[in-house]
Amino acid sequence: MSKAAKAASQPAPASEEPSFEQALSRLESIVESMESEELPLETLLARYEEGSKLAKACQTRLASAELKIQQLEKNSQGDLSVHPAALDASAE
Repeated sequence: MSKAAKAASQPAPASEEPSFEQALSRLESIVESMESEELPLETLLARYEEGSKLAKACQTRLASAELKIQQLEKNSQGDLSVHPAALDASAE
């Protein structure tokens, strides 16, 4: 059994929130195992559900990082500082 397949057979603990890198790695291993192994439908569904949650967590973290990057602005001395994001009226 490949390293990715072994990792995909062991779900991450529900009590700990994985880092972005851990979530992405786990998601990649799930996809690889689903593509390379013949699995029962129940296992495929469980991995799909876990993968969907990981993908959403990764997207949330990326959106948060993007917002923080957008908030960084250079002041007159060339130093970076964080400014609150303006609320987009179209998002409400």
